[in-house]
Amino acid sequence: MRAEHPYLAAMRRVDPVTRLGTVTRVMPTFIEADGPGVPLGSLCTLGNPGPQQGLAEVVKVEVGRVTLVPYTAASSLCVGDTVRATRVGATMPMGAGYLGRVIDPLGRPVDSGPPVIAGETSWPLAGVGTPPLARLSPSLPLQTGVRVLDSLLTLGIGQRVGIFAGSGVGKTTLLSSLASHVEADVCVLCLVGERGREADEFWHRSLSESARARSTMVVATSDQPAVMRARSVLVALSLAEYFRSRGAHVLLLLDSVTRYALALREIGLAAGEPPTVRAYTPSVFAALPKVVERCGALKGSGAITALMTVLTETDDVDDPMAETMRALLDGHIVLTRELAEQGHFPAIHVARSVSRVMPQVTRSEDRQLAADVVAQLALYESSRTLIESGLYAAGSNPGLDRALRLRAGLTGFLRQDTSKAISRETALAELAVLLKEERT
Repeated sequence: MRAEHPYLAAMRRVDPVTRLGTVTRVMPTFIEADGPGVPLGSLCTLGNPGPQQGLAEVVKVEVGRVTLVPYTAASSLCVGDTVRATRVGATMPMGAGYLGRVIDPLGRPVDSGPPVIAGETSWPLAGVGTPPLARLSPSLPLQTGVRVLDSLLTLGIGQRVGIFAGSGVGKTTLLSSLASHVEADVCVLCLVGERGREADEFWHRSLSESARARSTMVVATSDQPAVMRARSVLVALSLAEYFRSRGAHVLLLLDSVTRYALALREIGLAAGEPPTVRAYTPSVFAALPKVVERCGALKGSGAITALMTVLTETDDVDDPMAETMRALLDGHIVLTRELAEQGHFPAIHVARSVSRVMPQVTRSEDRQLAADVVAQLALYESSRTLIESGLYAAGSNPGLDRALRLRAGLTGFLRQDTSKAISRETALAELAVLLKEERT
């Protein structure tokens, strides 16, 4: 079948109908109008053309009433001002022109470069539906360059993994290491609610020039409206889906799911949704599974390997957002403040972390090696109080004696300068030697 000419495809995406409405109510966080008649996610301009004209997104549609959340301050907006639809439906033009660029949730460059030229196709921000049986389970290991992950918590290509931790324990540092060292065709980075300084540092200092060339970063800083922060995740997912549809292995790094949920909560409350647990609205818990399920590998296509950070309230990983994400993801990596305060980086608590696809992507001997190490670490942790209080006598428990002998070597193995990548084969060989030396 002959492909349609790009110009004809672009003309089909143009809406020749002018869709208008009038502002009927102005609130600090949302605006109500009697139109235009457009679906959820559509973009509209507010007020008369000029520098004061604002942009807003439709978040609720009723008979004779539309609720919009502005992308910019609406301080100059008045009742009776015109609302004009600029793009019907939540879609975004896609193309290879986004590679090597930093953009905002509207697709505009924020890296002082020229405008992004990306008109190959249009992609719905809500994603494209995929039948369950069209998905593929991970079958190949993912080389991360972080030996604790590659040897003890082996990840797979197409896996969806959460990185759970409180603030300031090294989540972003671990993500930057993965973005630099994971071998993927395309890397899509999404920073939700981050400080502008951290976004600049992540892009220019954490990523090499070659890594930036194959990457796209979507940034919505903490001072931007909630609708911009929420849209950034949808844009990043759409970019990842587009490149996956072209057969690429896409590494999607999302920091963080918690800030995305907070933005959705703010939008939901503005739209009149009832608050539930921890004031999260029902739409938050409906949106999170969609984010996770849009990732993964597809038959006859590429794969999206997703690593998502989850900001927890405590190191116990017991808040509702963390529990929800743990149930949805294919594995979780837990970072603890206790290890971070000891200068142990990456601060990964191996015994509390798990990769659910590890049995599918590793050999039996590698799994036995990892199980032995995890058992020794868990035994030490369960006996820590007894050991540190001086109540344990050597020889009382041969298994614990072995864990104590291995303790220093394993601690050194688990620590790593994340700026330097270590291959999975090297990590497994080092671990095998460490255990063999202890037996002899």
